[in-house]
Amino acid sequence: MASGLEDVKEALKAISLGQTKLLSAVEAVSQRVAELEKSRDEERRRPSGSVADGVKRTTTPLAGGFTPSPASVMPPEAGTQTPPPSSASPDFKSSFSSRVVLTTYPKQIGIKPLPMEWGAADPLERGPVTVSRSPSTIGRRNAIGAHGGSYSIYYALALASRELKADHRPDFTNTEPAVNIGPFPQWADKKKIVAMDPWGHLVPWLYKDIIQKENVDLRPTIAITKAHMKLPELEESVRSGRLVPDGKVCLNEQGELNVTKIAVEPVWYLPGVAERFGIDEGTLRRSLFEHTGGMYPELITRSDIKVFLPPIGGLTVYCFGDPARMSDPSKRLALRIHDECNGSDVFCSDICTCRPYLIFGIEEAVKEAQNGGSGVVIYFRKEGRALGEVTKYRMLISSTRPTNISSLMSLDWPSDKDLQSCTTLGSAGRIEHRTTSRGPKTSRGSRICASRLSCRISFTGLALPRSTEC
Repeated sequence: MASGLEDVKEALKAISLGQTKLLSAVEAVSQRVAELEKSRDEERRRPSGSVADGVKRTTTPLAGGFTPSPASVMPPEAGTQTPPPSSASPDFKSSFSSRVVLTTYPKQIGIKPLPMEWGAADPLERGPVTVSRSPSTIGRRNAIGAHGGSYSIYYALALASRELKADHRPDFTNTEPAVNIGPFPQWADKKKIVAMDPWGHLVPWLYKDIIQKENVDLRPTIAITKAHMKLPELEESVRSGRLVPDGKVCLNEQGELNVTKIAVEPVWYLPGVAERFGIDEGTLRRSLFEHTGGMYPELITRSDIKVFLPPIGGLTVYCFGDPARMSDPSKRLALRIHDECNGSDVFCSDICTCRPYLIFGIEEAVKEAQNGGSGVVIYFRKEGRALGEVTKYRMLISSTRPTNISSLMSLDWPSDKDLQSCTTLGSAGRIEHRTTSRGPKTSRGSRICASRLSCRISFTGLALPRSTEC
């Protein structure tokens, strides 16, 4: 029996090897076909002189700029074939294989994903998030989507316009995190962190061997740096006495702040995200597929892949004080969770109150850090509860007229589901915090992740615009 099983194993290995060789041969033929097509296109574009088939073409343009050609000199395939591409097309075309991979399947030849055990405590056992479709990596992918969130589209444009080489690999020299974050017990619980990769800031170093020895394109999804923050309102806060410079957190009389910044790209563990929304994973996958224009067919065909990098904005964590205090249960943490509001946060629009709330949150975070605790502001790149500015402006217009909540909901105003905010707290190892959020569902999101909300900080003494809140 044992020898029979060994024979079967050897036969399967031989079949697998043969299929791999066949795939390599197909790729080689495809590449050759692409080269021949390029040569043919160049031949078509090469000037053929002023005489064709013995008939001289007219070169006198009409008033409208069109130069007619006698019917007798039109090629026989006219009107039945796609016109040859423009002069820029060969460069574009040469960067791709003529074989378009629309989707993949779990048992397809050449598909061997890198192991991914979401929630594993050991990062090597957990495995790297692998999403690149480069030739050396497409068969090893264990995630759907693309790096960069919403910026992945601009990356595609850079490749298409040849501003970036198709085989470009980033150089991670001297890009190590400015401070050490984690690991924490929450990183080993697949139910607590579902919208980001907690190991994302260490990818180039944790998985160096996979990158170099297996030629797999891996990229970080988190970056950590240090910076100074300077806002005009903070100078007024110092003058009024609400903030006191200490040379460590609040650096000077201008209200300049010392801050640790953590940029995070979204990485979704689909079973965990589905559970957060109270739906099954299949429904989540189908909805994401249908309502992104079918952009990611592997959401349907690759049920074995559980990780998705969605084309949405990420978040930035602004940490005031020692970052190590974020995870210390004996230290107090003041927290502001803030959705992006470009009109107010950046341009100080008077139609909403987001910037004053943000400034208040920063002030409270600084005070807590100066008192020996930690202050955190989490800034999400999702304009006004992920409405987008078009819908948000319509809502703001409507709110200036007689209205009620049902009319706002009819403008596609979704309920406030912050699945990422509590995930970020979990990644920082935090259990209990104080919040400056007004959103009633912030506390609900915290409870889902077993993060305790000790108290809310009231908004007092804020200089708010006269117009409506958003």
